[in-house]
Amino acid sequence: MPTLAVANLRKVDLGPAILDYLQKIDATLAPYDGRFLVHGQPITVLEEGWVGDFVVIIFPDRARAEAWYRSPAYQAILPLRTGNSDSTTFLVDTVPETYRATDFLKTLGVG
Repeated sequence: MPTLAVANLRKVDLGPAILDYLQKIDATLAPYDGRFLVHGQPITVLEEGWVGDFVVIIFPDRARAEAWYRSPAYQAILPLRTGNSDSTTFLVDTVPETYRATDFLKTLGVG
């Protein structure tokens, strides 16, 4: 299943370091078949608690997502982002197109 790399970027300093990061990140994604799905588009907040920008990158699978994050190329530019923003980043696997909310109940032994 595809895996998403998701980031909530808050308090971003749009100085030279972030510009350098943005100019270099695409080249780090290519070897792992990663691509942006969402990158800073406007958000309509429907419930309280969201602050900042939202970024989603999709990879064909978790192995490639983890390999990208740990790659020397990405690790070389990572401090440009982490040193110039307050952010939370994580990986999450997607679910099949046939998935239904009640499928989660089965993992709990309910239903």
